[in-house]
Parts: sequence; C-alpha cells; structure tokens
Amino acid sequence: MKSYKFIISGKVQGVSYRVSIQKNALRSNYKGYVKNLPNKTVEACVSCAESDLPHFIKILKNGSTYSNVVNIEQSQCHTTFTKTFEIR
Repeated sequence: MKSYKFIISGKVQGVSYRVSIQKNALRSNYKGYVKNLPNKTVEACVSCAESDLPHFIKILKNGSTYSNVVNIEQSQCHTTFTKTFEIR
C-alpha cells in the first residue's frame, strides 16, 4: 500500500465537492482525507493499493454535480492513513 497526495483545481470549493469525495471514498473503503486550501484548490490524500488508484482518481475527477475539475496534480505522501476518509 502506498499513499498519494492530490491537488485539485477548478470549481471545487463551495459546490459540495469535499462531501461528494468523502461519500464516494468511504463507499469504496478508501482511507485518507480531503480539505480546502486557501488558494481555492482542494487537497486530497489517500492510502491504497496501486491497483485501486485509478478508481480514486475517477472519484476526484467526477466530484460533485456542480463542481468542474480542471486539473489534478499527483505526488507521493509519506503518511499512511488507516482509519477512515475524513473532511478536514
């Protein structure tokens, strides 16, 4: 299992994006978090098997009904998440 960090940009704040990500991540049993950043982007971190990563990225891309994801930057995260998927 590896951990990944994503910075999501576009119309992702004030449109129920984080709630949608949390709901779908919990449904798929992902562990990590999602939070708003001051520059109007959203940060998401997840610990999962590499084979599960494309599905998590799809969750990020789909977002919520009113969101519009323009870009997703991916990097490695050095924290392992094991409990739940939370909104911070």
